[in-house]
Amino acid sequence: MSTSAPIAPPDEEGISPEKWRILILLAAAQFLVVLDASITNVALPSIGIALDVTQSDLAWVVNAYVLTFGGFLLLGGRLADLLGRRRIFIVGLALFAVASLTAGLAQDEAMLIVSRAVQGLGAALLSPAALSIVTATFKEGKERNTALGVWGAVAGSGGAVGVLLGGVLTEYLSWRWVFLVNVPIVVLVVFLVPRVIAESKSEKEIKSYDVPGAVSITAGLSLFVYALVNANEAGWGSTETLVLVAAAIALIVAFVVIESRVADPLVPFDIFSSRTRNGSYIVGLLLAASLFSMFFFVSLYMQQVLGWDALKAGLAYLPLAVTIMFGAIVGSQLANKVGFKPVLAAGMVFTAIGLLWWTQISVDGSFLSDVLGPSMVAALGLGLSFPGATVGGTAGVRMDEAGLASGLINSAQQVGGALGLAILSAIATSVTGDTITPASLTDGFQAAFAVGAGFAILGAIVALTVIKSSDSRAAISAEGPPAIV
Repeated sequence: MSTSAPIAPPDEEGISPEKWRILILLAAAQFLVVLDASITNVALPSIGIALDVTQSDLAWVVNAYVLTFGGFLLLGGRLADLLGRRRIFIVGLALFAVASLTAGLAQDEAMLIVSRAVQGLGAALLSPAALSIVTATFKEGKERNTALGVWGAVAGSGGAVGVLLGGVLTEYLSWRWVFLVNVPIVVLVVFLVPRVIAESKSEKEIKSYDVPGAVSITAGLSLFVYALVNANEAGWGSTETLVLVAAAIALIVAFVVIESRVADPLVPFDIFSSRTRNGSYIVGLLLAASLFSMFFFVSLYMQQVLGWDALKAGLAYLPLAVTIMFGAIVGSQLANKVGFKPVLAAGMVFTAIGLLWWTQISVDGSFLSDVLGPSMVAALGLGLSFPGATVGGTAGVRMDEAGLASGLINSAQQVGGALGLAILSAIATSVTGDTITPASLTDGFQAAFAVGAGFAILGAIVALTVIKSSDSRAAISAEGPPAIV
């Protein structure tokens, strides 16, 4: 990895001031990526009225972002390794800024949805590039654990802050500022990146680029995410859904065949040689499936059952955001003492407890017992789990595959989020039935939270049984687990 300037002596935490500046810049960009996945939810009614968008089409303001983000993450991570992490990070930022501007200025439904899709593409480039820069910059062990704790605190709270900020901006300015607020922030980050972050990429000589592999896995993941987000509307057993899922699986199988035969594969399969990394990817998927949909259902409960307006619902997320940040910082410090495995497992248990608490919500619920209490417990779980899953997912990777590992853990979480939301939405809808009342909606939300808790419990079991304790303990030292060979 190339360097820009001599690194100053580390502070008492073992991290130099230069590295802190790099981390703050990268975490700020990742914060925007996570924030933009949730910030539009509160603004959707206003967008529908302003642009005359139907209720069913409004979902694609969110889905278009999720679709391209989830589909291109793996490719974005590998491009960062091969073409330069800083370069891909800046390209992703530029796409994100332009798309945010056009979304904020959109005059019709088509312009807004296309802009959101391009936003997702920009996020899919910058997010794994940013995480791979963190992996390449911070030494494996306590230094990286601390950095990923900060990363997790900032990125993990983005979803909650997005709901809050979306409510404030929509209430006092306009839904357009939900998108336009990104532009000046991204411009500032783009200006600072070349001055703070040095370029780095794989030193391995690549004789050819795996275009067929890139096309097949990107198309396969995109199609799979589309099938999931479209399943509740088309029907889980419909011909459309079954054909889409079958086509996605066929493309992913084709990708596996291609990768086993090309000289320079997009995804060298030795990345999956570590039980600990594989376990972390599975836990990351289950974490997202269980908890990321929490924001969706809790928002609906507060507004559709308790009758709160968008601003009040957004403000209710503030304690949750603070708790996520607290949990991530505490979790990284605990991981430096006992390893990331027990912290990750504990985080999944707290997540399950929070979701089980939410199964007790009532039609005439209160903020303290039905919103604040369970949200604090679940947020602590997310805060503890997020850095641990990331540490495990990048443990022992060679620096020339840091972007790939980052893309994999991001992809696992994104696909898990889409899968969880699709499954839990279907469960909630089936329980609610055709008669929509506050009582029937509450019953549906309770069922969804119960299944989400099941995902979290499964995640805790995977963390305890699949992730190797020796790798977890080794991640405390500066050397970390052995690199893949």
